[in-house]
This record gives sequence, C-alpha cells and structure tokens, in this order.
Amino acid sequence: MTLLLRDVVDVLERLYPLDTAQSWDQVGLVTGDPEQPVERILLALDPTLAVIEEARATQADLLITHHPLLLRGIHSVATTTSKGASVTGLVVGDIALYVAHTNADVAAAGVCEALAVAAGLTATEPLALVEGQPLGRVGLLASPLTLGDFATALYAALPAAAAGLRVAGPADAMVEKVAVLGGAGDDQFDAVRASGADVYVTADLRHHPALEAREEARGGTPYLVDAGHWSSESVWLPTVRDALAAALRVDIDISTVRTDPWTFTVGATTAGGMP
Repeated sequence: MTLLLRDVVDVLERLYPLDTAQSWDQVGLVTGDPEQPVERILLALDPTLAVIEEARATQADLLITHHPLLLRGIHSVATTTSKGASVTGLVVGDIALYVAHTNADVAAAGVCEALAVAAGLTATEPLALVEGQPLGRVGLLASPLTLGDFATALYAALPAAAAGLRVAGPADAMVEKVAVLGGAGDDQFDAVRASGADVYVTADLRHHPALEAREEARGGTPYLVDAGHWSSESVWLPTVRDALAAALRVDIDISTVRTDPWTFTVGATTAGGMP
C-alpha cells in the first residue's frame, strides 16, 4: 500500500498537535500535496538551502524540520531571495515541507524531553506553563556532579558545534537539580529560580538577561549553560525518527548538514580557567 503525505501528516499531528503550538508560531504543512506518495523522509532542524539540496540529492519526498521556513510574512518567492529560492527548490523538487516547532518543544517526546535525556535527568517535570502548555523540563541527575563535569558530559551527549558550551558559574560547584529548555530560553529565568534548579541549560543567552540572572543569584545558583540553539534542539531529531519509524514503513534520514551558523571560536577559556 502506497504511503501518502497525508498519512505521515496524521502521525505527526498525533505526536505534535497543531493546537499546542504557541499563538505566534507557524507550524504544519508548508509545501506539498497531501495525496503525493512518500517513500523517503529527511529530518533537519532548519530548512536551509543546503538542507533542501540534500533532500533533493537523497530523493526525499518529505522534509520535516523544527524551525519554520515562513515564520514571518513575505511578499515574493522570487529566487533573488533565500526564502524564494527555498520555496522554489521545494516545489520544483516535488518535496513537501512539514514544520513541528513549538508544538514539538512541549510534546512528551519532544525537544525539551530529548534535551533532558541528554543531560542525564530523571523524574522530570515541566519548567513552566506557557499558553497552557508544559515548556522546558526540570529533573535530577543520578548523582551530584561538579558544574565542570556536568558541562563536559552534556557537551559529549549533544551534537558537536563549533562554539561548544558557554558556562556561567564556578567549575567546582556541585549541581544536582537541572532545568533545561531547548532553543532560546532567557525569558524563563523566573521559572528557573522558582524551580530551585542548580543549573539552567538553554541557548541564545543574551548579555543583559544572563548578567542580571547571575546578579540575582549573587554568585550562587542557578548557574547557566548556553548549549547553543542548534545543538540543544538537534538532539531531538533521533527521537522523531524513532517515533515515525514505529508508526510508518518509510525510509528516514537525519540531515548531515550542520545548520549552526558558527564555524569556529578563538580564545575560549576552559573549565580549568586556561585559554
């Protein structure tokens, strides 16, 4: 029996219901005919031009990404812009695009849960409720670790990125309770403090919110780990692959394109305080 795009969409929307996405988000089917056959799926964090080319090269019929291609309104899909070239590449290549974004963040087997697993957490619970949905996770490590050892273990568990992890706090401080939120999370510091977490793992920490959070902590907890947007969310891709494979007979690949925009760092300081 031929697998159709609508069959895959049905599974995705059971895993990541559209009505659990935040009100500002744009999720669901972006390109494609629900009646078109699907024999191969490519999973990626971002629908970049390189990822779309990879989908064409691997003869994928469907590209599933976490981040939206068309989050904000556009007025042209001419190939003179990257958005236009992306839409054209998808349509000309007969590749459907499906997006699971904030609805995948809050799902039971979603982005935040995958990050919690990578961090080694047990007995997790939601960090916060946002628009009625459980965002982020808080849990315990199997045993207390120094902040330096925790960050080192987390780095090893995440997809490697050029920028590595940025950490705020003494490397020898002991941590046990951990809050995580994949992607940008510097708007949840109140929830992190209320949770009693020793360390907060998220990404895209801006200077002023991070500095103010450390000032409020007076040098103590919660310490901060910026794991990078791409790394902290790409860890979810094997989870969605496994969930789709359990429900559908279809070939599924995870993109080999690293869509993290950073390529190298200079002069980083290690946990030992050395550059």
